[in-house]
Amino acid sequence: MRIATWNVNSVNARLETVLKWFEAAQPDVACLQEIKCVDEKFPAEPFERLGYNLAIHGQKTYNGVALLSKTPLEDVRRGLPEGDGDDHARYIEAVVSGPNPVRVASIYLPNGNPVATEKFAYKLAWMDRLNRHAQALLALEEPLVLTGDFNVIPEPRDAAFPANWEGDALFQPQTREAFRALKYLGLSDAYLEADGAPGAYTFWDYQAGAWQRNNGIRIDHALLSPQAADLLAGASIHRDVRSWDKPSDHVPFVIELDI
Repeated sequence: MRIATWNVNSVNARLETVLKWFEAAQPDVACLQEIKCVDEKFPAEPFERLGYNLAIHGQKTYNGVALLSKTPLEDVRRGLPEGDGDDHARYIEAVVSGPNPVRVASIYLPNGNPVATEKFAYKLAWMDRLNRHAQALLALEEPLVLTGDFNVIPEPRDAAFPANWEGDALFQPQTREAFRALKYLGLSDAYLEADGAPGAYTFWDYQAGAWQRNNGIRIDHALLSPQAADLLAGASIHRDVRSWDKPSDHVPFVIELDI
């Protein structure tokens, strides 16, 4: 089972590029972030033609997450628990059905910048909510994949120029500590488990020739429960997609489970 995550930075604005990748890569499950549209504006028909079932949690202009699966999606949850007053569409979760079901979540974690504002406090509070929900999911003792744009640079090795990110919410000590706390629940970083080679990035800014100079960061992650980690057969970053026409600033990250 190939499970992909991709922050597409507006599914409608980049539909041709997104469909081109889907047709070539044929993921069994895809988790999209920053779809930037309400549910009814998601371009469902071309994905359904490719054989995908859809679960959408959209928002006008901003945010928005989606799950696409070649088998039916069950037990769909839109939004994290404890979300009273939080209208950001940043989390969707479902069980991918089949002989060996897998619970998958598409996550668009808050950016948190500027640091000295309520946006950073919201990021950390959101990570605390995710931690508590992950604990509940891990108690189910089933294959679980929490994947998406975490907006976290876990370690200096995950940035081409770490010093450039020292004042950024993605690389603050509190952010990295919250990410480690999530992993310490018993979750494994799929990229590190399957490959781990340095210099592997999933995001390059549009500005200042970042892509051409490989000035990137690794912020798109897949965290696996022990039951999913036991099935991990590989992980790949589809770096070349960043060079296509009208690219997102992120590229797809794909894991393979031996199911």
